[in-house]
Amino acid sequence: MKEKATSFDIAYQAGVSQSTVSRALRNSPLVNEETRQKIQAIAKELNYKVDKNASNLRSQQSDTIALLLFEDPTTDDSAINPFFLSMLGSITRACSKKGYDLLVSFQQASNDWHADFEDSNKADGLILLGYGDFVDFEEKLVQLTEQGTHFVRWGAEVEGLPLVSIGCDNFQGGKEITQHVIDQGYKQLAFLGSASTHAPEFFDRYKGHCQALKENNLPINEKIQFNALYTEEAGYRAASKLLASGEQFDAICAASDLIAIGTMRALQEQGIKIPDQVAVVGFDDIAVASLTFPPLTTVKQDTQLAGELLVDSLLELIAGNQVKTNLIKPELVIRKSCGC
Repeated sequence: MKEKATSFDIAYQAGVSQSTVSRALRNSPLVNEETRQKIQAIAKELNYKVDKNASNLRSQQSDTIALLLFEDPTTDDSAINPFFLSMLGSITRACSKKGYDLLVSFQQASNDWHADFEDSNKADGLILLGYGDFVDFEEKLVQLTEQGTHFVRWGAEVEGLPLVSIGCDNFQGGKEITQHVIDQGYKQLAFLGSASTHAPEFFDRYKGHCQALKENNLPINEKIQFNALYTEEAGYRAASKLLASGEQFDAICAASDLIAIGTMRALQEQGIKIPDQVAVVGFDDIAVASLTFPPLTTVKQDTQLAGELLVDSLLELIAGNQVKTNLIKPELVIRKSCGC
């Protein structure tokens, strides 16, 4: 019976060390592309299969990334914000290309995430998506940083915290979509979404919104800014408060598509025509945004690129390299909810 090929057999044929073979078969960035391809070709020729259990015991690496999602209140049973569903697919593909498994779980209330994953060798590092109220979540990020856990997060850059974030340029996106609304002739723009550190992404979008108003010599009316966090129901409640306020407005900039969709429902229940009487715009470009009536004008965040950057950045951290926060350029998606 023919003996199974080992990593030492591959190392001998490739003229490299066994540790280099192990790294190459994990698609480690520490091995140059030419050597990696040569080693992988030899492994394929020898029909070599990685013994993951033995490999993990030797290296104390799991070749697994843990993706931890925040449980959001949703209208279905997923408990996942629909914006993150497309990113989940991108992260899965990016992990596969790098030879890593992906462990998907929800963030726990436990004080020891690191013990549950990296320190117990379940995962080599963490990707964090979502957080609820950032004021409550910030302490956890500080703890993970102090414990030396390898992690990256999707979200806004946070001043004073030495952590790696991948996110959208929310300020620019908020500014551009507000400018688009103004260009359509609307002058009294309300904003629905948190304008505080409880939601840094929304706060940046609000700052961009205000900057566009200033540059067009339009007033910033704080009486038509109402807080809302993440959900369609929150958007509905905020829009209902706006309608009950008696303040004048002819357009609503929502901090997310879900908030915008809840807003549209509240307006339509009152017989208000969109966009003839009030324009509505969102942010995210989730799948359902094109299916609303009328279809929602919004800001697209590139979830495919986001997933790739999250995985690449985490693997660089695991390899001991310096990594910086990266902001993705937003893109306007023009539909019919804003006089177009």
